[in-house]
Amino acid sequence: MADREWREASDTRRATLTLAIIIVAAALLRFWALDAGIPGSLGIDEPQVMMRSVQMMRTGSLNPHGFFDYPGLYLYVQMAVASVRFLVGAIGGEWTALNEAQAEDFYLWGRAATAVLGTLTVLLVYRVGLRWGTRYALLASALMAVMPLHVRESHYVLTDVPLTFFVTLALAAAFAAHERPTAANFIKAGAAVGLAAATKYPGALAILLPIMVAWMTPPARPSRASAALIACAAALGVFLLAAPYTWLDLPGFLNGFARLASVYSAPSEAAWITYVKHLRLNLHWPATLLMCGGVGLALVRVARGPSRLRWALALVFPIVYFWFVSRQSLVYGRYLLPIVPFACVLTAAAIVSGVSLLRRFAIPRAARTALIAVLTIAVLLPPTMHAIGFNRMINRRNTTELAYNWIVSNIPKHSRVVIETGAVRLPSAYKSTNVRELRERDIPTYQKDGVEYLVASSEVFGSYFNAPEKAPREYAQYMTIFGRTQEVVRFSPSEMHPGPEMRVLKVQP
Repeated sequence: MADREWREASDTRRATLTLAIIIVAAALLRFWALDAGIPGSLGIDEPQVMMRSVQMMRTGSLNPHGFFDYPGLYLYVQMAVASVRFLVGAIGGEWTALNEAQAEDFYLWGRAATAVLGTLTVLLVYRVGLRWGTRYALLASALMAVMPLHVRESHYVLTDVPLTFFVTLALAAAFAAHERPTAANFIKAGAAVGLAAATKYPGALAILLPIMVAWMTPPARPSRASAALIACAAALGVFLLAAPYTWLDLPGFLNGFARLASVYSAPSEAAWITYVKHLRLNLHWPATLLMCGGVGLALVRVARGPSRLRWALALVFPIVYFWFVSRQSLVYGRYLLPIVPFACVLTAAAIVSGVSLLRRFAIPRAARTALIAVLTIAVLLPPTMHAIGFNRMINRRNTTELAYNWIVSNIPKHSRVVIETGAVRLPSAYKSTNVRELRERDIPTYQKDGVEYLVASSEVFGSYFNAPEKAPREYAQYMTIFGRTQEVVRFSPSEMHPGPEMRVLKVQP
């Protein structure tokens, strides 16, 4: 008896040490090169969050004033982080008033907040994986720690990594509600869903998790229907508290949401194929095949048992969420992030449970352990190298950063500049405007408006130049712009300087 207790304690210590190593590795990958691109080459949508958060800090108003692309919670988180950063800077003598601080002064701390939530998500995946067992939990959290898509997006002030954190928190809370089906635990699960929805609207789909638990847990108190209603009420209440201007400025929210829905609503037939490619490229082939095995195993367990609920929670939400994002017209790899923790758990389940089935064939334990080790290396090594490669790549000065530095050094302050990428944001001393595409206006209009310089990015015009026969009008418009302006400098991508081709054009008076 004493020997067994010693072995169990030893196993616990080894698991704790392994988890600590995983968390440290996750933090290193997410904090490595965290300052890359600041201030000249930001993430494509980072300024949408940071500029509004800094404005809220300056004005003291939590009202997003018509900007409801995001519900608001992460704007408030970033506002709080920016306030702390300002106080620390003021103590250090960096500035004496709010108007002396610029938005670019807050990006590093804002990114750090995202990286912290990304690292904590790895810990939550471990907590979820414990419902299957310690080996499952360690393997799932290790895969989450090195997942290239999650590592990459943890470097930016965006809502997708925080959304993934709250969805994973909702999953962990749903499991807790199943294990102790009290009203308090269903409130906690619903509250986590409310925080997810207040971070990004698709987070509301996580309400499936506590509803499934309520429906599949007969002892739920006071009843299964009541437990589901309690979770829904908690989710709604927390959402309204965390994103208060969705009802305090109801007309603004409804108008903003309707505009956003119109952008996303057009169905895309090929989106699901693109998302499958994103998953495969980030998981790589060994983990992708094993994840498919985990999905098959989950389907069998949901149909036959045992532990139907556990497998249903791991399977239903990612299927519904994948279907939801695949029907939208805008396709970005980061939109898949909320299903990545589920994919990690299913991959770990395929490895550990699959190898465990070999017991039926009297295969020695040492051989089974060796097989698990081989599969673990095959699953973890390619994503790890991918994530390290990304961090090394962003540590190089890319073309957008080169263009930013050249503009600041060579173009006079107060010049009127139009830029067709959101990644380049000039200091406030410039009269700069960021547009979706330069071709939205013609040269006479730019001349009339007093625009002196244009900045073109191949991230935008490149698609028209790669296949001009598919977009002849757009191609011709860009050719006219390039033909009627003077190209001052061009930054082309190379091994040392990755990124899009950037052209700085001078508009002739």
